[in-house]
Amino acid sequence: MDASDSPALDPEHCYPALQARDARFDGLWFVGVTSTGIYCRPVCRVRTPRRDNCRFFANAAQAEAAQFRPCLKCRPETAPAPALRWSVMDASRSLAVQAALLLDQGRCESVQSLAARLGISDRHLRRIFLAHHGVAPLQYLQTRRLLLAKQLLADSDQAITEIAAAAGFGSLRRFNDAFVRHYRLQPSAMRRGMLQGGGETRASLRLAFRPPYAMEAMLQFLAARAIPGVETVDLDQHRISRSLRLTHAGRPYAGRITLRFDPARAQLLLTPDAALWPACASLIPLVRRWLDLDAQPQAIDQGLGALAHDCPGLRLPGCTDRFELAVRAVLGQQITVAGARTLGARFVQRFGQALAPQQMGEGVDRLFPQPEQIASLEPSNIAELGIIRQRAEALIALARAWPQLRYAQGPEGMAGMAELQQALSELQALPGIGPWTANYMLMRGWSWPDIFPPGDVVLRKQLAERPAGTVPQDWQPYRSYAVLQLWRQAAMAPRPVKNKDQ
Repeated sequence: MDASDSPALDPEHCYPALQARDARFDGLWFVGVTSTGIYCRPVCRVRTPRRDNCRFFANAAQAEAAQFRPCLKCRPETAPAPALRWSVMDASRSLAVQAALLLDQGRCESVQSLAARLGISDRHLRRIFLAHHGVAPLQYLQTRRLLLAKQLLADSDQAITEIAAAAGFGSLRRFNDAFVRHYRLQPSAMRRGMLQGGGETRASLRLAFRPPYAMEAMLQFLAARAIPGVETVDLDQHRISRSLRLTHAGRPYAGRITLRFDPARAQLLLTPDAALWPACASLIPLVRRWLDLDAQPQAIDQGLGALAHDCPGLRLPGCTDRFELAVRAVLGQQITVAGARTLGARFVQRFGQALAPQQMGEGVDRLFPQPEQIASLEPSNIAELGIIRQRAEALIALARAWPQLRYAQGPEGMAGMAELQQALSELQALPGIGPWTANYMLMRGWSWPDIFPPGDVVLRKQLAERPAGTVPQDWQPYRSYAVLQLWRQAAMAPRPVKNKDQ
């Protein structure tokens, strides 16, 4: 089926949005221009093509399967992705959406491994994927690899052989063949063309988001919780620097990244250190999820109604490491955010691993401790840092249970309600983890959009001050965003209530 004939992509609705360069649709569909053979984002600043020359596609893979090449101006590879959240849908569609999400995140590098992860046959995967996305999973995967390579050609000084490997191609020859076949240009020629077309610094990856983005609110949230040595936040420069670990293609990587918001262009500039460039295929989706770059703010703010008026575009901060977030949540029980930050700093200084000298900078010099390291400790090793023994025992129990926890191994931003409830039950079965902590861990660790942590002192007070009859269910399915709005309003009040649970 021609994607332009899809009811979900009615040209009569898409073309006016293209004329208006409406950012609400950025990343949700692409337009192919038959007179040029190029496909673009809806926000592309070039002259709007004639309606008769436009074809609309639900994803980049469809556009490339129709023989369109990506635009060098608006750069489709930098576009925000659809916000793939859990919703009520039939089983086949749910599997197809989950499959695309896993490919986007670089968590499966072949159709066979993807089918095995989903627990279905290769044949069934191909059938449901084609029915829902309009292309075969191999085409979708190939497009993702080529667009990542295109982004690295534009935004880095990496050698083309290194780019081929980072994008997931088994050899330089295969990369060159695929690139020329799809884009009708050699990689080196495209790199020259993109630089001539207005390329700037080539050390930062550009990640777009849909405005509005409450940048100051996100930075303030992270700054209040930033653990010295692991993360720094510069509110004036709109800049974040932090250390992290990740696994890509079965190999561990560790280093430091720097991020800077560019609100005028609705993008984030991501600068990894040298050790992390080869893992960009996994790093990019990790950062996008951490800072909620793929959210659709108009839909969220509309769902929150008057609650979002003071801070439109507020995002849900995720995390770069679920174990780190879990430890922070336990350390922060019954104390203030500042107190939890102090304990976190002691914890990292005692048990964290130092970065390599060439990776240190901007106040970042350590990696957060790993589960296996904490699992080997005795409670007294942690308690001597001023952390009460009960919480020390809880951290050790969490670390020892980590490999089997659904929370640790679960989905990235998409799951069913049954899976969420199972993860909550597993967490609450551990010593020292109650309902508030477990819900907070799922809200940020799984980027779950519809959680309202029970027993939160600040939330209870904020609800009591709102119009009579206001209940959390009013904000479904965006209760997590409502939580952040309420926390922020409390913090901005003349006498903010200190949350003893964060």
